[in-house]
Amino acid sequence: MGAEAEERPHGAAVVADGFGLKGPRGWAFRKVSFRAGPGTLVAIEGPSGSGRTCLLLALTGRMKAKEGTAEIGGLPLPRKMAAVRRISALGHVPGVSELDPAFTVAEHLGERALLQSRFDGSVRTFLRRPSERRASARARIDEAVAAAGLDLASLPKGERTSVRDLERLEALRLSIALALIGTPRLLAVDDTDLKLSDADRAEAWALLRSVADSGTTVLAVCSEAPEGALRITTLDAATDEAAAGTARGTETRTDDAEAEAHADAKAEADTAAGTAAETDADADADTKANEAQVPGKAEEADEADEADGDLTEDTTEEGAADALAETGRA
Repeated sequence: MGAEAEERPHGAAVVADGFGLKGPRGWAFRKVSFRAGPGTLVAIEGPSGSGRTCLLLALTGRMKAKEGTAEIGGLPLPRKMAAVRRISALGHVPGVSELDPAFTVAEHLGERALLQSRFDGSVRTFLRRPSERRASARARIDEAVAAAGLDLASLPKGERTSVRDLERLEALRLSIALALIGTPRLLAVDDTDLKLSDADRAEAWALLRSVADSGTTVLAVCSEAPEGALRITTLDAATDEAAAGTARGTETRTDDAEAEAHADAKAEADTAAGTAAETDADADADTKANEAQVPGKAEEADEADEADGDLTEDTTEEGAADALAETGRA
C-alpha cells in the first residue's frame, strides 16, 4: 500500500474533451480539448475577455461547465466539483482569491496554515500538543515559502511587511506560497504575466516551472505562453462562431460569463474567510472537550462539503449572472 502511494504521481492529470461553459448571455469558452499529464505546466493563453479565467475556474471545480467533459486526477467534471476543489488550489485570481492589502505576510501565512490544519481531514492533528501543532504549521509555511521562492528576509519589514508594500512579483510569490501550504495536486494562477517586466515575467514562469517539476500540475492564465509550456487558447471557439456569423458581441458575452465565475467563486472565498475568522478565535482553546468532539465534527464537515458540491453544481451559473456584467473581466 505504501509503495503504491509513493509510485502514484502527486500532480493531477487534466483531460478536457469539447469542454465549454455558457452563461445566460453567451458562451464564455467552448470546444476546449487537451490532455496534460501530472506535473505539466499548462498556459491558458489569450487576450482579456476571451474566457481564460472561466476555463481556469471550471477546471478547478469552481464553476460548472455546460458542454463536453473533463477529468481532474480521474475525477469527472462537473459531477465531482467538490472533490476537485479539495485537490486543487487557487493562487492569484483577482476578485476571487486576492491578498488583503492590510494584512502582513506573516498574518496571511499563519491564517492559511491554521485553516489547513483544521480542515485537512486529519483527526490526529487535533490530538497533538499545541507545541507540536505550531511546529507542524511552521514547517508547512517554511516549505511553501521556499517552494514559492519568497525570501522573507529581503522584504522591507520581513514577515511583518504589509501586502500593500509588496512588489507585484513578491505578491505573486506569496499567493503561490499560500496555495502550496495545502499541498494541492493542481495549482491555478490567473494573470500570471500581468504588469510584470520582462525580467520579472521570466522569474514568474521559472517559479511555475519549478512547481510543475516538483510534481504539481499548474494551470496559468497569461497573455502570451512561454516556451516549453502546454499552450491552450480559448480564442479559437469565438473565432469559429464569428466565422459562422453567430458570434456578434462575443467579447461582451464572454465578459458577462467571466463575471459569473468571479461572483460564484468569490462567494466561496468569502465563506472560507468567515470560517478563518471563527477558527482563529478558538485556535488556542485546546481543552479535552473540544478534542473529544473532533471525530464527529470531521464527519459532519465531510458531509457538508459533499452537500456544498451538489449545491454549487446546481446553482453556479444562475446565482452569479448579475454580478458578471459588473465585473466585466477575463
